Amino acid sequence: MKINRQLIGFKNSFTLESGKILSRFELMVDTYGELNSDASNAILVCHAFSGNHHAAGKHETDATEGWWDQMIGPGKAIDTNKYFIVCPNNLGGCAGSTGPTSINPASKEPYGGDFPVVSVSDWVNSQKLLMEHLGINKWEIVIGGSLGGMQALEWSLSYPHLVNKAGVIAAAAKASTQNIGMNEVAREAIRKDENFHDGNYLAMRTKPKRGLKTARMLGHITYLSEEHMNLRFGRKVQNEDTKIDGYVDFEIENYLKYKGEKFSDSFDANSYILMTKAMDGYDPASKKNGNLTKAMEPIKAKLLIVGFETDWLFPAKRGKEIQAAAMNANVLSSFVILPGNQGHDSFLFHTPEYEKILSNFIES
Repeated sequence: MKINRQLIGFKNSFTLESGKILSRFELMVDTYGELNSDASNAILVCHAFSGNHHAAGKHETDATEGWWDQMIGPGKAIDTNKYFIVCPNNLGGCAGSTGPTSINPASKEPYGGDFPVVSVSDWVNSQKLLMEHLGINKWEIVIGGSLGGMQALEWSLSYPHLVNKAGVIAAAAKASTQNIGMNEVAREAIRKDENFHDGNYLAMRTKPKRGLKTARMLGHITYLSEEHMNLRFGRKVQNEDTKIDGYVDFEIENYLKYKGEKFSDSFDANSYILMTKAMDGYDPASKKNGNLTKAMEPIKAKLLIVGFETDWLFPAKRGKEIQAAAMNANVLSSFVILPGNQGHDSFLFHTPEYEKILSNFIES
């Protein structure tokens, strides 16, 4: 499967929801498949907070396959033989798009902690500019899991006439109090790292690696399920020869330390803070006095809402809330709860039932 990877620049100023202005910005984008003659086969795939543009396949510069490789490709649920798939790295990210690690045109130094706050609406608005740049008049479907699902929902709200279908998977219309609390503990771990320097660690030629590692370990617990952790790890003691460090006793500790270490090598701490803040702040009902049904009335797209039984982060009942509001707003929608063996991360993994549901929705 061929991957077309490009860094696309937008030279006009871009006003964020916060009121701050970027004089220009860039988006790193992967595309798969071919756009047909009337540009009617385009699918936008939105990534979760720690994801990026590399959704599937393996580009010559990639070490591994993309994060949704099990679902995107020739003959797969999101079929690259039929559709033109677009996946951008979100604004504020750290995988090529303009973000905290980028050079600030005004100071000629990395933005660092000075990069402005971004929101789900900002991502959707920047993706709208990308859509125009690529010559796409309407998305056949906008789809994503977790924070990507929030983007899919926001697309159907902000640009109802530009989306035929929206796939909202393992997501919620707003973060819960517990979600926000867990995210803040993770952010505080980063801020308290002695190498954080108020977000300006790049200028100090260092990195808050310990804080970022701790944040990821905490976050990763919320992505798994209790059942999955019990089955995979239980209270098994870690083999002495494969311990990450001397503080480890149990396999689950070793696993979390490994995941945290790997993540802290590749991700940017300021982007972590920005992305989780965007997740916490998303709440379309807030614009309608807390009434989600009212907020969803403009939607013209057909919705597919998918939840997973084992999801701790965004339990299936959060998808049910979206479905109830959609029904009350007379929005055509379907809601499915799948078993899932990987907790919140279940949206990343193929099962025959999951593939069939996505394929049927896309082809409907």
